[in-house]
Amino acid sequence: MSNLSMKHVFKQGSDPAAPVLVLLHGTGGNEHDLLPLTEMLSPESSVLGVRGNVLENGMPRFFRRLAEGVFDEEDLVFRTKELNDFLDEAAKAYGLQRERMIAVGFSNGANIAASLLFHYEHALWGAVLLHPMVPLRGKQLPDLTGVPVFIGAGKNDPLCSVSETEELQSLLSGAGAEVQVHWDNQGHQLSKRELYAASDWLDNRF
Repeated sequence: MSNLSMKHVFKQGSDPAAPVLVLLHGTGGNEHDLLPLTEMLSPESSVLGVRGNVLENGMPRFFRRLAEGVFDEEDLVFRTKELNDFLDEAAKAYGLQRERMIAVGFSNGANIAASLLFHYEHALWGAVLLHPMVPLRGKQLPDLTGVPVFIGAGKNDPLCSVSETEELQSLLSGAGAEVQVHWDNQGHQLSKRELYAASDWLDNRF
């Protein structure tokens, strides 16, 4: 539906009881980028692929950054609310269960998904964060008791250090989330191993 506030693609799933996957691309991607992953992750799910509203040198992103790894925190907060509001809109427009949405985000998309968890208690049923960073520091997180979170990380990821991943795990766990980290050695890119691990994780929890 073109009258919603963010560009997106929607695909109706075959099982209304399956989680709704919200796909959030990395820098330079678009709403179609992660669609191929859904067949592996949760083939019966309805899918909402979203495009970020920010452009950096012509490349879509979900929020601005000041430099590599340095986020514009004011814009991050604004864009996180924008995405949360869009998910409310999309749930009404497509007849989706808002409380059954699981974010699947890569890189910049994983960061905005993590920011949803940092800002809103009931934004997501769970999250698959693929190569995320800590979205912002010094914030009191909402109660995330029982929210399942999968983190796919690279031990040799040049953008997300091991300590960054461990800090994010600690912050989410400290707020009550059930966090599982899968480590790989493919740098800052998706590996088949981590996608299979994410698929198993989804099967076991939802």
